[in-house]
Amino acid sequence: MLNLSSISIKKRVKEDELYTLKTLKTPDAGKVLARWLLGFMFMFIVCLFLPWQQNIRGEGKVTALTPENRPQTVESAIAGRINEWKVMEGEFVERGDTILLLSEIKDKYFDPKLLERLGEQLLAKENALKSKKNKAEALGDQIAALEQALKVKLNQTKNKLLQTKLKLTSDSVDFQAEKVRFSNFQNQYERNKVLYEAGNIALTKFQDIESKLQESRMKQVSAENKFLQSKAEVMNARIDITGVTAEYRDKINKAVSDRNATLSEVYESEAEISKLKNEIANMQIRSQQYYLQAPQSGYIVKALKAGIGETIKEGEPVVSIIPESLDKAVELYVKAMDVPLITQGRKVRIEFDGWPALQFSGWPSVSVGSFGGIVKVIDRMDAKNGKFRILITPDPNDEEWPEQVRLGSGAKGWIMLDDVPIWYEIWRQLNGFPPSLYESQTQPSDEKKNDK
Repeated sequence: MLNLSSISIKKRVKEDELYTLKTLKTPDAGKVLARWLLGFMFMFIVCLFLPWQQNIRGEGKVTALTPENRPQTVESAIAGRINEWKVMEGEFVERGDTILLLSEIKDKYFDPKLLERLGEQLLAKENALKSKKNKAEALGDQIAALEQALKVKLNQTKNKLLQTKLKLTSDSVDFQAEKVRFSNFQNQYERNKVLYEAGNIALTKFQDIESKLQESRMKQVSAENKFLQSKAEVMNARIDITGVTAEYRDKINKAVSDRNATLSEVYESEAEISKLKNEIANMQIRSQQYYLQAPQSGYIVKALKAGIGETIKEGEPVVSIIPESLDKAVELYVKAMDVPLITQGRKVRIEFDGWPALQFSGWPSVSVGSFGGIVKVIDRMDAKNGKFRILITPDPNDEEWPEQVRLGSGAKGWIMLDDVPIWYEIWRQLNGFPPSLYESQTQPSDEKKNDK
């Protein structure tokens, strides 16, 4: 029917009775399908504008927030042989409790009286040091005495020099006087000789004058000898001053040298004493290391060494321990594209392995069996495969985390962000494809494994 006329014949003609019209009629199923499709499209468009809370999904495990509360291994500071175990796996230990007892394996420390013998050596060295210090003090006193004796001796020799100079002056005057007197007698002798030869004086008088001349010559020679002797004494006095100075300086220098050598021995003894004290302190500390103690209160998780008589190396882990007080946290790993949206203090919903939960990430209000958390730490560099680690702590305003949750248990988390329309979140997910760069970082190591 083209419906060209304004007069309708639909009321007069029964279309259902005519096969041709019945065949050309639009099927009811198509209309129903079209209505359903339009309804679904309308519902989809409406849903696109519904509010959706952005969330970031991450997976990880339970850990401790502070490093000191995380599981750790207890290492032996020295090499030794296991003599006795004091604990069992799963046992609780207090800080300072003995875990095991070690014995020595180095021949240097085999002597059971090593500390006593080192103490005897130290005492002997201290006594020797005391004697050397006394010797150095005695040499110092000797040096002071020699310097004082040098001053006294120099004063004596200088006084002697002064006396000899005065005597030299006196003998010089006497010598000059005798020379004048001898000259006078000689002149008198020459005149009387002329008179005697002329017969003007008697022989006895001439002989008397000649005798006085000889006597004057003898006095002159004696005065000259005294003068020369005094001159020699002055020279000897000057030589004595130089000799005394040299003699005492030699003694003083020898004493100073002996004192310096003694002081050198003192310093060497002090160094040896310091070394011995260091050895004794090290030995005392080493003897304490024979008892491997718990660094903090906690539970013995696993013994990494077993048996009696097994040797361990320095720094080798012996047992693993988990602290008593735990500030539990969850470390989640999220994609790099999601990190810019995460800030500290964001709310998180967490699902622990072993706790049944019905989680609606976009509508956390209807989630069942999940627990609340808060973003505490966001790593500033990637952890592995381009993912970043986020540390989550319990939300004080939410239900407490189960006490039975153990460290290392698996966990899933949804970091709650802002409310946005659903279409915006779909658009963000479609435009946030992660780059393939992170996957290529692991290829070299895989190739090395294949080469091996």
